[in-house]
Amino acid sequence: MLVAALASMLLVTAPQQATPAQDPADPVVDLGDIVVDGRRVEDMTRQFVGEVAAPARNRGLARWRDGVCVGVVNLKPEMAQYIADRVSTVAEDIGLKPGGPDCVPSVLVVATVDASTFTRQFVSQRPRNFRAGGSGMDLGMGALNRFMTVDRPVRWWNVSIPVDSNTGLRAVRLPGDTDAAGNATAPVIRRGAASRLTTQIVDDTQRAYIIVDVDQIQNISLEQLADYIAFVSLAQVDPDADTSGFATILNIFDDPQQVRTLTDWDKAYLSGLYQTVRTRENFGAQQTEVVDSIVRAHRALMATRDAEISSD
Repeated sequence: MLVAALASMLLVTAPQQATPAQDPADPVVDLGDIVVDGRRVEDMTRQFVGEVAAPARNRGLARWRDGVCVGVVNLKPEMAQYIADRVSTVAEDIGLKPGGPDCVPSVLVVATVDASTFTRQFVSQRPRNFRAGGSGMDLGMGALNRFMTVDRPVRWWNVSIPVDSNTGLRAVRLPGDTDAAGNATAPVIRRGAASRLTTQIVDDTQRAYIIVDVDQIQNISLEQLADYIAFVSLAQVDPDADTSGFATILNIFDDPQQVRTLTDWDKAYLSGLYQTVRTRENFGAQQTEVVDSIVRAHRALMATRDAEISSD
């Protein structure tokens, strides 16, 4: 088994090295800066969501329904435990239940050398783990090919599934779905009141694979790596997003000194994603719903921070 064989590979550490600070002529924007600069938080949030969000084709943004179980393979035990604990803590902060010690990983983090070769082998041995065959469950074959071949310090693949928002039952047919007579079948969803504006079907994340290339993470700290993994595990993130204008953990490989941990942008994004109802039929309306939820999360975060400052 490929994953089991990873135990015989190199155990690695992630030492830090000094890197040049960002050019002051190109300042990044944090949530607090928006107020200072007088720019509307809604506009900046919409821009951030537009860059970062990467839902499955023709679907809305997915998120984990109840909880996550994090598995980390091929790192020293204390490093692996730190990453698993950090991802679980961030998940718990946004309302998810972290898995126990013996849970089956739904988020699998694999550290490896020659990540592209490993990823191609991993996908070829378990193709259905990456493309389950149901409509609207992933980004498509072209994106999977990029996942296998692109040279990145960290790469990820997210599988989601359309479900009944009320019951969590699958709302899409998968290969092999048959009745007792061997005839093809499809899930039956009992619809509520019909509407052109709202939907009963939402998208739940099913699993996430995070591949870490140990040769390309030498300039960042373990804390930065863990928070980066937490963000891309808990949300569907576009690996090609241009977030250079924002203070976000997604920039650590371009500028490790910009941020040390999840920023206000990152926290508000995750909080907003997991607080939104996701019932809009139109994707543009869904995105607006998420933006509005993130703005509310931002305001709550700022209010909490102001209260803490006032009490000091």
